[in-house]
Amino acid sequence: MNAEEFRNIRKTERQFWWFRGMRKIAFLWLDPLLRSSHTIHHAVEAGCGTGGFALQFERRYGVTLAGLDLEPEGLRHAASLGLKQLVAGDIRALPFESGSVDLLVSLDVVVHLERGTEHLAFDEFLRVLKPGGSLLIRVSAMDALRSRHSTFTWERQRFTRKRLCQGLERAGFEVRRISYFNFFLAPVAWLKFRIWEPLTAAPPASGLEMPPRWLNTLFEKCLQAECWLSKHGVDLPFGQSLLCCATRRKVR
Repeated sequence: MNAEEFRNIRKTERQFWWFRGMRKIAFLWLDPLLRSSHTIHHAVEAGCGTGGFALQFERRYGVTLAGLDLEPEGLRHAASLGLKQLVAGDIRALPFESGSVDLLVSLDVVVHLERGTEHLAFDEFLRVLKPGGSLLIRVSAMDALRSRHSTFTWERQRFTRKRLCQGLERAGFEVRRISYFNFFLAPVAWLKFRIWEPLTAAPPASGLEMPPRWLNTLFEKCLQAECWLSKHGVDLPFGQSLLCCATRRKVR
């Protein structure tokens, strides 16, 4: 990922509406997997970025989320938060023993691989997980919602529900649940990305600029509503992000 974006994330990830809302959704899906810390002995975040999610994870569950990232800039920020279990590495060649991980989290990382090579990461995720181990993966969704922010961050692909499911199942995963998110704001995003940005010839730039407080709160409430729907079993039909929980099939 563009190293400059790590600095933008570090500045905004505590208060920016997208980070706050998506963390709540991720934790909603993780809570059933971590009711007891005794069931999770080795958890890994494949693509930890600045370490903000790993820090919140450890505070919430009392379980260390070991962080891996390819970019030194991300690891430097993560270390400054006091995270201890950090390692430089590539999600296509994870430096962990086969069958050693109980839980693997990968948030908005696979999208930085060239389209058609995502199977290299999926195969590695499966390899390092124990039979019955869980994967929580989030990816950018729907090519029509690609933006100048996508270009700035070096995002190389986006997924549909069908393509993500097929890729994970082909690798050997069993998909437990999958849903789009950032649903309510998707029509606004489409107008901005497909109409406004082309008309203004807007150059690639980070989208992580803090909006006015009232707007930041409004956008966060949209994600909070989606979190409430997800809690009550509703999977959304489209959106800017796609979240999936899958497990490595147990050996019979």
